[in-house]
Amino acid sequence: MTRSPTRVPPPARAPAAGLPGETAAARARRARQIARRLARMYANPRIPLRHRTPLELLIATILSAQCTDARVNAVTPALFRRYRTAAGFAGAPRQELETMIRSTGFYRAKARAIQSCCRMLLERHGGEVPRTMEELTRLPGVGRKTANVVLSLFGVPGIVVDTHVRRLSRRLALTAERDPDKIEQDLMRLLPRNEWSLFSLRLIYFGREICHARRPRCPACPLRPLCPSARYAGTPPWMGARR
Repeated sequence: MTRSPTRVPPPARAPAAGLPGETAAARARRARQIARRLARMYANPRIPLRHRTPLELLIATILSAQCTDARVNAVTPALFRRYRTAAGFAGAPRQELETMIRSTGFYRAKARAIQSCCRMLLERHGGEVPRTMEELTRLPGVGRKTANVVLSLFGVPGIVVDTHVRRLSRRLALTAERDPDKIEQDLMRLLPRNEWSLFSLRLIYFGREICHARRPRCPACPLRPLCPSARYAGTPPWMGARR
């Protein structure tokens, strides 16, 4: 099986301006402690998007942009009964496809992306979902986040940076970056490669259940001793508004 070559991050940098004073080695130790606590809380987390095949996961992840997983999961059962293959999606009447995915938001752009993606799957990959980051990110509508979600099915480790991972990694002072690709690189530096996929998935569940965007449950948080934001009730100065 062809494996996606792993991007090797450069050596760890000094803490970004605004983050609490901490050496790169100390930050990595703290990240590993966070990972161990999350592993005790979520031993075997599953991808929240319901799917049976790599193609279904790819389509569901495209639909999840600016949309909750719950809404996507409400839409996809009928969608996947109607269209079962890349050829089915590529040849679907555009208006029919748009109608079926309308409630996920941005349905016109998503329908275009799905059909363009599936046409490329047919033209270049025999209708199958490729198994490398490079091939996946060449597909229309597929960025590193979507690619990492799909690659996890094939056992290729990767950090999925969604809205929860972005928020929590900054709140936990593991990165000061705002750009998802840069956050991905920072987290890759801090954790062993074999933990990347599960760590980001566990952060997603933790962000949904405890470390909420508006009112994080800091007093009851099991990560409180490891979180520099706890003293700020989850709104530390390094997460202030962009100037």
